[in-house]
Amino acid sequence: MSEYLPEGKLMDTRENQAILNSPRLLREAMENGTILEARARLCDASHNLCVDLGGMRGIIPREEGALGIRDGSVRDIAIISRVNRPVCFTVTSIETDDSGTPYALLSREKAQKKCIESYISTLRRGDVVRAKITHLENFGAFADIGCGIAALLPIDAISVSRIEHPGERFCVGMDIKAVIKSIENGRISLSHKELLGTWEENAARFAAGETVAGVVRSVESYGAFVELSPNLAGLAESKEGVRAGQQASVYIKSIIPEKMKIKLIIIETFDCRYSPKPPEYFTDAAHIDRFLYSPEGCAKTVETVFSN
Repeated sequence: MSEYLPEGKLMDTRENQAILNSPRLLREAMENGTILEARARLCDASHNLCVDLGGMRGIIPREEGALGIRDGSVRDIAIISRVNRPVCFTVTSIETDDSGTPYALLSREKAQKKCIESYISTLRRGDVVRAKITHLENFGAFADIGCGIAALLPIDAISVSRIEHPGERFCVGMDIKAVIKSIENGRISLSHKELLGTWEENAARFAAGETVAGVVRSVESYGAFVELSPNLAGLAESKEGVRAGQQASVYIKSIIPEKMKIKLIIIETFDCRYSPKPPEYFTDAAHIDRFLYSPEGCAKTVETVFSN
């Protein structure tokens, strides 16, 4: 499955570069249906992609530019937006132009079909996959889970601590891991919060008496919820002038596992937007059947069950 990675992961590998720069190896790759990657340099007026193969010119005809272009279910923006970015493909033929110079005809569509048939069709709920953030919307993030095949990560599945926009956690191009949440009618939905640790795992990184950094996530009449980590928030006493979205320094009064609560005092808040950091994961598992977020013995049970 190593070849079924988000686009951009194969391009600079030694094997991929060796094939692109050798006409003999390129022909072998064509015969074997090997998935390769290179950068798309140009999209012409007919929406054919011109690809830099290093040792040879490559062309991805419009109808081969992405799954769905051929039947009209996907718009041409899926092709245009690949300019100056890595694209995956298989080599379909090697031709010669009028001047006798060889060039390769390529197909991104066939590479994506192969990815679906050999990899994505085998995925089940609870499988952990590598992904790459491709774009952000108010409702969630889209991620490439292999050969440009996109899946949706809804905003409420990104972390336990609620956020206003996915850009608070991710940036385009960021490499992440995600869990397959559902597969329905070819649409894949992901989850992410189950990889960011349980309440206890996150709380163990803090201690009463410490003053730590946080982000104000919401302000209520009874206090302010302050995020200490993506999967952990505490309740701070009310303080005038505090607004959601502000950075904060908070004093930890107490940590109460049996109630899944952290009591805080806000020392100071200020306005600043920090760039998202790569997520820190608490598991290397390839599959998750069940994720129990709440501590054992806690009156409130918070869990995700992936097993069918």
